[in-house]
Parts: sequence; C-alpha cells; structure tokens
Amino acid sequence: MAKTPQDGTANASRRDAQGTRLRLLDAASELFAERGYERATVRDIASRAGANQALLFRYFGSKKALFGEVMARGGHEQLRSTPAERLFEVALRGMLAGGGAGADRSLEVCLRSIGGSDEIGEALRGLGEEYAEVLGTLSESDTGSLRADLALSWLLGIGLMRVVVAKEPLASADPDTVCALVAGALGNLLENLPKDGPADGESTGNPE
Repeated sequence: MAKTPQDGTANASRRDAQGTRLRLLDAASELFAERGYERATVRDIASRAGANQALLFRYFGSKKALFGEVMARGGHEQLRSTPAERLFEVALRGMLAGGGAGADRSLEVCLRSIGGSDEIGEALRGLGEEYAEVLGTLSESDTGSLRADLALSWLLGIGLMRVVVAKEPLASADPDTVCALVAGALGNLLENLPKDGPADGESTGNPE
C-alpha cells in the first residue's frame, strides 16, 4: 500500500518530537551537572534545548520525572553496560572529562544535587547503592560491602574536589595520570580489580 501524505507528515512529526525530547534530556543532563537539581530551572532547561517549557511537561510530566530519566539514561545505563571490573575507571573518567563529548555526567549530577528534596536524595542514594553493589563483587573478603562503600566514597570524593571545589592540582590534572594513580592504590580495597588492563576506550576484544 502506498504511503499517503498524511503518513509522511505523521512520521516527520514523530521524528521532530523525538528530537525535541532528546534535546531536553541533553540540556537537563548538562544543567543538573552544572547546577544541581534545585538550581536547574525548567525555564533554563527548555531554553538551552531550544524548546517551549510546555513541551517539557508534555514529554516528561514534571521536573522530577525528567531528573529520573536523566539518571536512568546516564548512571543506570552505565551500570548495565559496563563490566564490573571497569566500572570504577569508567565512572571516574566520566567525571574527569568535565562534560566532554560523550561523557556520562550522572555522578556530577549526584554531587551537585545532594542535599536537595528528600525524594531526590533517596533517588541518589539508590543509585549509589547500585554502584556499591557492583563494586562489591570485586572483593571476596567478608568486608566486601564495606570495601565497596569506601571505593565509592573515594570516587565521589575525587569528583567533589575536582568538579565542585575545583581544588588544584586535582582540578586540572591529566585524567590518565589520575586514573593510573587511583587504580594503583584501589587494588588494596578491591582485590579483583584489573591491575594493568587497557585504559578506557581501548579495545578489550581478541585480535582477529
């Protein structure tokens, strides 16, 4: 059956709606990472996305729901797609990238949004528990859960000092140098962490 002009118009409308929704998610991710949940206003998110505020509410329902989707797309996707032994490094590099192209900024969002509403705080704690649960699988010790919490605390502490406090020399340190130093010491906590695996972005597959 041949497509009608109405079919083409409907498809174009859906593509436009999807594009606007993605722009709103990108803008929200950036502003939540830069300002935190409370200070990132709906007006500013819509403005950065080049969209009307009404569309934000149409596609997401509320600012809180938008926040939830930002965290699901970032932190939760990172948890699903990253091997446990690479999670710490990938998350660390994401924060060290400072919003670079393709960087996941969900942990920056956590750092800047802590202390917000009880509901937001609970969501952030939940994400932290998921990270700690995965990191805990890298230790066979009876204190594995505690070791995971300590590793996560170190990860967030590095992000706090670099991203929020901007403490030098950490704030401008080379990400590769930071990752190498941290990985060398982290093995004392998480004994199954790779000691000399490939850096983020390098292939882990078998040569053909």
